[in-house]
Amino acid sequence: MSKGLTLTMIFLAESANYGESLGNVASLKKMTRGKGEQYTYISRQALRYNIVEQLGEPLASLSAEGSGAKQVIQFDQHATIDKYPEVDLFGYMKTVKGDNALTRSAKVRLSNAISLETYKGDTDFLTNMGLAKRLRENGNEKAMNSIAQSEIHRSFYRYTITADLDEIGIDHNGEITLPNEERSRRVQKLLDTIQYLYRDIRGRRENLQPLFVVGGVYERKNPLFENVVDVKQNKIDVDKIEGVLTDKIRNETLVGVVKDAFENTAEINQVLDGKKIPQIFEELKQKVADYYEGN
Repeated sequence: MSKGLTLTMIFLAESANYGESLGNVASLKKMTRGKGEQYTYISRQALRYNIVEQLGEPLASLSAEGSGAKQVIQFDQHATIDKYPEVDLFGYMKTVKGDNALTRSAKVRLSNAISLETYKGDTDFLTNMGLAKRLRENGNEKAMNSIAQSEIHRSFYRYTITADLDEIGIDHNGEITLPNEERSRRVQKLLDTIQYLYRDIRGRRENLQPLFVVGGVYERKNPLFENVVDVKQNKIDVDKIEGVLTDKIRNETLVGVVKDAFENTAEINQVLDGKKIPQIFEELKQKVADYYEGN
């Protein structure tokens, strides 16, 4: 039977993805909603980068096609899914001059991680006073402090991952089909990576481990909870999640929460049958294993 995995998660992080700077001001990536409220986000490309970096699998070989400034960096022609889980999970496009591009869509899709609290315009003031002072003490009396500002935002963030279990390990371009044991291993390793995901940025290591998670393995390959997981006044909006739970979906859905990460942990446990986060990931991995063993 056809199956997909979807998981919507909330984590707490600070200033984890910057865009193009304006002068000496480093700007966070932001989007605007409703009446002009601004929300910072971590792009899906950034999340993908961290997942691949921490997956612990060989990185796919690359090539630069074209010439001069028009060179395009892409996966090498020999970067096939049997050798590299990276292109198996997240797809590829390979172009050859004078020929059509060879593409395989991503079988694991990520949303942006969008803040659940609005950005209020907070900034950090930065100088290199310590280094300038040391340089002046060493005889360079003209060494001056450089001044810069950096936007900062600490917030809960929400993102969703959706995997097509039927298509992972299969590449119709190269007529490659991996054994089910390997397909299962790759998805379970992806779940392990997400459970302990982090992001290095500007001297900090931000912990992207989920504090709340809802999802499961379903016949529908839809990001079921992407638009209904929200935090209001430090409480998970349980009613909103319940609004999409049919009896069938409820029976297949797993919910995990870190105790006291939110003010309504007891309500989550009671209404949504919340469990500890590690238990949810173990149950998900077992569901993935069961699916591949049965197909």
